[in-house]
Amino acid sequence: MAKSSSKPEAVAVAADRPTKKSQQPTTLADGDVARRAYDLFQARGGEHGHDIEDWLQAERELNMDAEC
Repeated sequence: MAKSSSKPEAVAVAADRPTKKSQQPTTLADGDVARRAYDLFQARGGEHGHDIEDWLQAERELNMDAEC
């Protein structure tokens, strides 16, 4: 017959650990990114063909704002 241990096992819970603010990801809403990307599009005079660049630039700008 196996002997059962009376000691409880230690379980690490991530919620109990202190975290730095920079470790918590910030989620941007697609609507916020889309509005900023559209602003960039408008500022360029409505020139087509830069949608991906505008989207990525908007994400970078909004991520920088969120980190501050």
